[in-house]
Amino acid sequence: MNEEVKIVEKKEISPNATLVFGFPDVGLVGVIAASHLIEELKDFEEVAFMDSKLLPPIIVLHEGLPHSPIRIFGNNEALLAVSETAISADIIYPVMNALIEWGKSKNVKMMVSLSGIPIQDRQDVQELKVFAAASNPDTLKMVQDKGIEILKEGYMVGPQALMLQRCATMGLPAIALLAQCFLNYPDPEAAAEVLKGLANVTEVKVDVSKLLEKGEEIRLRARDVMRRTQQEMTKMKKTQEYDIPLYVS
Repeated sequence: MNEEVKIVEKKEISPNATLVFGFPDVGLVGVIAASHLIEELKDFEEVAFMDSKLLPPIIVLHEGLPHSPIRIFGNNEALLAVSETAISADIIYPVMNALIEWGKSKNVKMMVSLSGIPIQDRQDVQELKVFAAASNPDTLKMVQDKGIEILKEGYMVGPQALMLQRCATMGLPAIALLAQCFLNYPDPEAAAEVLKGLANVTEVKVDVSKLLEKGEEIRLRARDVMRRTQQEMTKMKKTQEYDIPLYVS
């Protein structure tokens, strides 16, 4: 385990779970999707949290009690790592490496990152697509067989990029699910679509109707997190995801 970043366990962790990541990124797709999972899956409870001097001196108060801004929820089938604050570009590597190494130590069967892929004409798109990329050919084929379109070419920046790269190196099955979304505005509709994609490829299934009903409320609540996330995305060169890569074989 990375000595700079510790995962403190509060409950016994079941093996062979799916580890899902919901981190602040474009459209806050991952965070909004993760929050909805925690609200809807009544048996999801906090099983671990992150402790590190690299994190800013922030706690999150819920019902008057302090919590780490980066926590892991779970049940017997799934684990969910979620951050309630924007993660600085300076610490994204040690944070993601610690979570991936922890997941490996718990014998998770697969890792899935929920996020978005920004499109410039988002306000005109009614039916959002979900794309996928994977850490190895077998996992990619499994996703493709489920009917999810593969992101064949492009750049990927942020937590999901590090997860795929790290898992590919370690030989772990991993998927990044990316819903079309706004770049700089909270996008609950995109979060609903990525959750449908998650249900398609894993046992983690949830009704998204309440998420869609509360869309405007969520957008208002998430404005400040979006603003801080946008600042960190700028440091990570997030807008490069709009570029078309040169092909190098």
